[in-house]
Amino acid sequence: MKLKEILLSDNIVKSINDNLDYILKIIPEIKYMIGFDHRHPHHHLDVWNHTLLALSISPCNLEIRLALLLHDIGKPFSYQDGDIRHFHNHPNISEYMSREILNRLEFNCVNIDDICSLIKYHDTKICKEEIKNNISYYKKLAIIQYCDALAHNPTKLEKRINYLLEIFFSLKEYEINDIENMYKNILRMKNN
Repeated sequence: MKLKEILLSDNIVKSINDNLDYILKIIPEIKYMIGFDHRHPHHHLDVWNHTLLALSISPCNLEIRLALLLHDIGKPFSYQDGDIRHFHNHPNISEYMSREILNRLEFNCVNIDDICSLIKYHDTKICKEEIKNNISYYKKLAIIQYCDALAHNPTKLEKRINYLLEIFFSLKEYEINDIENMYKNILRMKNN
């Protein structure tokens, strides 16, 4: 499937931009993300550019990139306006929409339930005690949360950085070595 090739590209943002017409044809729901302003101080980009930035930070892993592509797809359908815009329940709406999209596309090269779970919980704090029950899943969820966090307003990241440090430290205890660079990057950010 062409979407798989696009998502596994070395330069994912270029690949997506070069194939945007195709992506919008197969996932027309994405068009609502493009130019949709967060209007929230923790965000400095619109929903689509936030998604692209998160993808640009991600490792070349189909499940992680697919979850990141769709993690905020529900935001344009779940916002509450006030002094600042909020997106209560957007992970659930994004999960529901993503399940519909992946089933429609017959995207069978991944476990749709796993992808949808990663989307549903991308904004939920990881309980360190739960990591040992499913190390592989929580590693992917932590990486998604890392990419998502770094695509937020850089001036509002301190709380997220502290949280991610704890989670990545917990993952290191399980000798998950390929998260070492992310851990070091978060540590550098904290110390700056």
